[in-house]
Amino acid sequence: MNRVDFSKLRFLVAEDNRFMREICRTILFSYGARDVVEATDGAEALELFKERVPDIILLDLHMPILDGFDVLRMVRDRGTSLNPYVPVIVLSAYSERWRILQARDLGATEYLVKPVSASAIYSRVANVVLNPRPFVETKSYFGPDRRRFVTAQLHREDRRVADISENTVRLIDK
Repeated sequence: MNRVDFSKLRFLVAEDNRFMREICRTILFSYGARDVVEATDGAEALELFKERVPDIILLDLHMPILDGFDVLRMVRDRGTSLNPYVPVIVLSAYSERWRILQARDLGATEYLVKPVSASAIYSRVANVVLNPRPFVETKSYFGPDRRRFVTAQLHREDRRVADISENTVRLIDK
């Protein structure tokens, strides 16, 4: 199994609950992380995102000022975001299908339902580091490819094609 060197990654934990922030920080530090910044609301998360440009964001959906959906939308905005490709791991107490689909449709890379375990956080971080998904851009979506396993059969005209220069997959316009 490949190990991820957490000490080389910058994390942003955006969570309004003090205890959950502490749990996330403790888990990340236990795996060797050294650079973890914390935001208590969505507005602070965006400020820290711009200042620190983290490698990975752990994002709660229910926060004051701006919720996680708003933060995710702004992080994925290619026109204004400093790094729209940053992996975003949503940590939420909500497990309703519509919330998961909404987070996915806004560009979440992974989704974890609370309570979370150290091994679940490790596996999601390892997955986004070791197996990054290409990004897709359409008229209504920008974010990680929803397909976890992209086959080599991407050459038909009605399929997505890889754009190596930007690490982005685009739909072919006919």
